[in-house]
Amino acid sequence: MMKRIFVFILIVPLFMIGNNACKKKVEKPISKLDTAIYNPTAYHFVNPTDFPYMQLSTSNPMTVEGIRLGRMLYYDNIIDKYQARSCGTCHHQDKAFSTPGNIIPHINIGYSSYFLWNGGVKGTIEDAMKFEVEEFFETNVSYLNADAEYPYYFFKAFGTKQITAQQVAYALAQFIRTLVSGNSKFDKFLREEVNFSNQELDGFNLFYSEAGDCFHCHGVMLFTDQDFHNTGLDTTFTEANYGRYTVTGNPMDKGKFKTPTLRNIELTGPYMHDGRFHSLEQVIDFYNAPTVMSATLDPIMSKPNHLSGLNLTDYQKQSLIAFLKTLTDTSFTINTDFSNPF
Repeated sequence: MMKRIFVFILIVPLFMIGNNACKKKVEKPISKLDTAIYNPTAYHFVNPTDFPYMQLSTSNPMTVEGIRLGRMLYYDNIIDKYQARSCGTCHHQDKAFSTPGNIIPHINIGYSSYFLWNGGVKGTIEDAMKFEVEEFFETNVSYLNADAEYPYYFFKAFGTKQITAQQVAYALAQFIRTLVSGNSKFDKFLREEVNFSNQELDGFNLFYSEAGDCFHCHGVMLFTDQDFHNTGLDTTFTEANYGRYTVTGNPMDKGKFKTPTLRNIELTGPYMHDGRFHSLEQVIDFYNAPTVMSATLDPIMSKPNHLSGLNLTDYQKQSLIAFLKTLTDTSFTINTDFSNPF
């Protein structure tokens, strides 16, 4: 009798232990995603004074949640196939979202219709980010779907629990649309909030005159005409400097590259599509010298004042540089809404 009781006593605790162990295996902790509610907050985009209208997307409306997600992705190596780089790797905020190299800075590119130096990507900022996600970074969305946090942030932004490459591109596009620089000393001067120094004013007048002849390609307010030009950098062309020709196949496009914005130009060197000039002084000296002809030279550079050289004095060259530095927007380069969130 005692033996049977002893066996029963042993069996009951073992059964209880086994039963509790089973319960622990099937219990699943409630995650943020399980309780998340999709109710995005509309973001009201405001153009700076006198800027052109930015074409916003009806299929990708800007939201606080989408911009927050895009900002996270912009700085996270997880979007790279090898998880080795991010947008922020090459686009440094303190350098106006450029880097010491020959990349086009992320300044006001939400206003663009052509992207890359040769305009190889055409369309909206969504199209540009689709290229970045699918071809440049070759993003593997399985990394994002398996991440502990990103499914929650994607759900809050887009309302779906399965992350796609399109959503990655859309989030990046929303954030990059906010990277607007329009509060430099030049802008404050136009708003009559500050005055230019005498030299800055001389540079301003020279910039917008035929004597300096900068305004044809770098007119207000974006300081780029968004077009492609051969400004006489080279006389012969190979694959390395074909430029727009690589995209169009038109021989008359050889040597043509997209006009970069001059906003924050003080911070975005080196200059030209290949970074051949390391200072603003070198750039101005290039344009001040007689132009060397080539078959696809832009008509602006074929004018008599360029063919013979602008012949600017040292004071005029320094005045141009003084004016160009008024395009530096420190509120853009220190804005914490644009900075690395991690």
